Amino acid sequence: MFHSQRFKPLLLYLKSLSRTPLQTPQPKNLFPSILSLKHTSNASQQHSFTVSYLVNDRGFSPETALKASKFIQFETSEKPDSVIAFFRDNGFSNTQINSIVRRAPNVLTCDPHKRIFPKFEFLLSKGASRSDIVELVSRSPRILYSSLENNIVPSYELMRKFLQTDEKTMDCIRSCGHFFGTDRVVQNVKLLVDDGVTDPVIAFLLRRRVSIILCSALKRTLDEVKEMGFDPSKLSFAIALLAKTTIPKSRWERKVEAFKRWGWSEELVLRVFKRQPLVMLVSQDKIDRIMRFWVKQLGWDYLALTKKPEIFGFSLERRIIPRALVVQYLLKKGLRSKSGSLVTPFSVSEKVFIENYVMRFKEETSELLKLYQVKD
Repeated sequence: MFHSQRFKPLLLYLKSLSRTPLQTPQPKNLFPSILSLKHTSNASQQHSFTVSYLVNDRGFSPETALKASKFIQFETSEKPDSVIAFFRDNGFSNTQINSIVRRAPNVLTCDPHKRIFPKFEFLLSKGASRSDIVELVSRSPRILYSSLENNIVPSYELMRKFLQTDEKTMDCIRSCGHFFGTDRVVQNVKLLVDDGVTDPVIAFLLRRRVSIILCSALKRTLDEVKEMGFDPSKLSFAIALLAKTTIPKSRWERKVEAFKRWGWSEELVLRVFKRQPLVMLVSQDKIDRIMRFWVKQLGWDYLALTKKPEIFGFSLERRIIPRALVVQYLLKKGLRSKSGSLVTPFSVSEKVFIENYVMRFKEETSELLKLYQVKD
């Protein structure tokens, strides 16, 4: 005989189960639909072929090929092979082609005759050689993505407006590897014009250092140079802009320290820069060599150079030393007043110097010519 009290908990549990409807588990869809499976398979095959092509045909590392395959995919080699053939036909070496593809893999999926060739034709029409084009594209494949109508042509024509000839414009483009493919050219030229910078000054900047036109911080530097008192219509403005744009702060400070070692104060350096900004474009080594020769070897006043800072732009060996030896000789012989300007003889032309400081002294001409010919 069962003891009902003993099995009561079990009976209650069984009774509760009888009142609860059975929850039949829904079968899981263990297999994707045929369409989904086909799509996945195609994408996987396409991805696999792309990686394989980049590794085996273009020399990519597996890691680089995998990254590139996130942006480009192709099922066959027909299109990428046609792009490679196009580059070869236009004078690109395998090394250059591989470099371009690594930096701009999307180019492998384009139609080169529609997307690239018209750009090459435009540059050829402006005087670029095929080797120029190879060099430009190899340095910056960005041109391959740039719109011919909206970027390349407008940027080129804007530069030509200031440089006036195709030859000078192409020279400028050759000197800058990243000219096309950015709106910064148009934006920064407009910025210069709006700030009152004249056409000849802009032309000077383009010829001397076109990278300034591509500078992202041009507005800040423009404001700084204007605050220093430079006139945007003068060439000195362009030179000051060149100096402030191209010389890093640390190098600028080292040059100031170089001048200070020879007696100039920081305030004096700034005053001289405002008078002749070219002085800060001279290397630190040249500053030291000129100062050492002027002060140590000649024994002349270091402050004299502040009156004609252009001297720092002259060749030490071919101009400063030969002329200094002549002037020093004239001073020793009493043929030149000690109160006369020390810097004037260095700024005059070759013809004027020979006439006034060599040939003028008949009895000393022979000796003076020997000293002056040190430069030869």
